[in-house]
Amino acid sequence: MQPLVENLRYAELLRRRAFLGHSALGFGASALGTLLSQNALGWTANDDSRNKLPHHPPRVKRVIFLYMSGGPSHLETFDYKPELARLNDQPMPESFTAGQPIAQLQGQKLKCLGPQFKFSRCGKSGQEIADILPYTQKVADDICIIRSMQTDQINHDPAHTLMNTGTSISGRPSMGSWINYGLGSECENLPGFIVLTSLGGRNPQPISQRQWGSGFLPGEYQGVEFYSKGDAVHYIQNPAGTNRDQQLSLIESVNHLNRLSPLAADDPQTSARIAQLEMAFKMQSSVPELMDISDETPETLAGYGCQGADGSFGYNCLLARRLAERGVRFIQLYHRDWDHHGDLVHYMNICCGLCDRPSAFLIDDLRQRGLLEDTLIIWGGEFGRTPMFQGKGKTAGRDHHIKGFSMWLAGGPIRGGMSYGETDELGYNAVKDPVHVRDLHATILHLLGIDHERFTVPYQGLDLRLTGVEPARVLHNVLTT
Repeated sequence: MQPLVENLRYAELLRRRAFLGHSALGFGASALGTLLSQNALGWTANDDSRNKLPHHPPRVKRVIFLYMSGGPSHLETFDYKPELARLNDQPMPESFTAGQPIAQLQGQKLKCLGPQFKFSRCGKSGQEIADILPYTQKVADDICIIRSMQTDQINHDPAHTLMNTGTSISGRPSMGSWINYGLGSECENLPGFIVLTSLGGRNPQPISQRQWGSGFLPGEYQGVEFYSKGDAVHYIQNPAGTNRDQQLSLIESVNHLNRLSPLAADDPQTSARIAQLEMAFKMQSSVPELMDISDETPETLAGYGCQGADGSFGYNCLLARRLAERGVRFIQLYHRDWDHHGDLVHYMNICCGLCDRPSAFLIDDLRQRGLLEDTLIIWGGEFGRTPMFQGKGKTAGRDHHIKGFSMWLAGGPIRGGMSYGETDELGYNAVKDPVHVRDLHATILHLLGIDHERFTVPYQGLDLRLTGVEPARVLHNVLTT
């Protein structure tokens, strides 16, 4: 053997993992020692102290994000403005819009568009909610409406990216991936981060898969998209003529080969592939059981407003509850039809008709099953809509808006029956207690037991975090003590 080749061979064999694999102790004793040094969440005693999780006792175990993609109008849902109604069809005061970023209305004559639906005071709290959301009105005392949300990005894709990853820079880890990476899943046979999408209304808002990607984090922490019609996961079933034992043998053989080389064992992509093959095998049993809703009562199906496995937002809300029961950490539901530049009244009726009832029933269903107290529910989109209208007459719509919009939170320690923050009299600027997307992320992490400033991952010479380097605050005022 050539000396150089021989030296390289021995150098490879003496790598840490190769040494452990060939020593008297082997992997078994090493694994036992590692397990004994881990806390319940899988972090070892030797981990950087910033990332020993949880940093403090968590107040929720999981998150369900009901994502209204496209940007629902706060002015037709949760933020009633009598002054805007009074100024309907009159010029928008320039004092609001001068020098401000506007999407498709830039350079046009701006006129006010008053609220298109009646609002009512609801519940004991008297929260103002539009009559187009009758079921949400019934849970007014369970939700905290944040009326002063703000974001930095006025077009859909970068705004989605900011809402999902904390930055408009493409390729960063999504919020669900950060949480899945930090806390892991309570479920051994389903991914810790699952995404579901539904349709209904205007042309569906496109969503890139990188919105639930893992970025620079290991690939096994990315979101997994489930389909609510047909096979929930593509290629999850065994090929024709292959049984479960054969599939297990194949996966074990492939993973054995992957582990043979110490170089491959140190490769994050190889480790992710091994983990994903093992998870895929487990999902061959767990996914069909999850998707079989034959055990649900007619009352439950009616509550969600779904006709079985129909791919609707209501069906996806039902699946979200079933995923929560099974310990999935982060569940994100996209309804992709809220981009209402025209025919606002028509499409708001459709989208609210599809999403209002199941969103509200999810709160009641989780409560009945003892899950609401440790589940955080979020409802909202990437931005809001302008007080000014697009189009003409009955086909009027609203443009994108980032200076002030509404979302709601429920579950866990969220103070139900309250509103937080305010926009001005026309619903343009957040003028009281503004809440940036970063603040929302900091609050979500806080409820899961994570200090957003300490939860960092080194990447390209920087310690990166979900909330970035700009100031972010936890919204303690919306939480019970």
